[in-house]
Amino acid sequence: MTATTGTPVYAGPLDRIAYGRYGPGRLHLSAGWDRPVYPFQDRVTADGTSGYRAEPGRYHLYVAWTCPYAQRVAIVRKLKRLEDVVSLSYVDDERDGRGWAFRERRGPDPVNGFAFLEQAYDATEKGYPGHISVPVLWDRARRRIVSNNFPDITIDLATQFEKWADTSVDLYPEHLRAEIDKLNAWIYHDVNTGVTRVAPAGTEAAREDERHRVVSALERLDERLAERRFLTGDTITEADVRLWVTLARFDALHNREHLISERELPDFEHLWGYARDLYQRPAFGETIEGLPAAWDTPHGRGR
Repeated sequence: MTATTGTPVYAGPLDRIAYGRYGPGRLHLSAGWDRPVYPFQDRVTADGTSGYRAEPGRYHLYVAWTCPYAQRVAIVRKLKRLEDVVSLSYVDDERDGRGWAFRERRGPDPVNGFAFLEQAYDATEKGYPGHISVPVLWDRARRRIVSNNFPDITIDLATQFEKWADTSVDLYPEHLRAEIDKLNAWIYHDVNTGVTRVAPAGTEAAREDERHRVVSALERLDERLAERRFLTGDTITEADVRLWVTLARFDALHNREHLISERELPDFEHLWGYARDLYQRPAFGETIEGLPAAWDTPHGRGR
């Protein structure tokens, strides 16, 4: 909304004919590009030593319903009961060459009145030429992006706002951090990004290698979950959040479009029960749209 009138500001209609598809000119993935794809990597700390002190009402999250990495921050925010501490809004589900935009379907930008998320990037670094991604953590006080580095944002939400958060939920307990970090690295490579590497593999042999990597990871996770309710034991951690957002999209998106596995998620007994168990929790179920009715069936996973 505009600062003076309160009138909602929206981008024009999606137009891939005029502006092309998102990617070219924005996603710099060549060997000669020496800057991170997610270059804003400041951190929020409870004591403010990072330059960004955890404070209620100071920070805002820009996310997208369609992005699993953005959904992670929505899940953690709700699990930690930070809805009244860190605000959140959604960009439009689709983008053209201009990147993420604010349109009527998901509502306006309630903080800055931007029409395009690019404006937040430009406010942080004039003429910013790189990838315009979600999630974005925005600082109202300094009027700039704190971070668009998605792995850090959820960790900071989970650990640095304890003064206002639900402290009974510990998503990154100190005694499990080494195990969680190891799980996160493996899940990121073999599952989160593994599902996206199958289709673009350059040869049939490479495609089969990538496909088998994902299937093997799912089988390994299924075996792990036969012996425990969540990935590290009896409580939900950061590792569960990171895995779940890909599981929720596996059948309808990744497997349907890229034929990764002959088995669908319900064919993995323990993984399927685990995924539905988490879906019953508002932090997971209320931050995603369009899952089929099978997800609502009883999961039968007791303690």
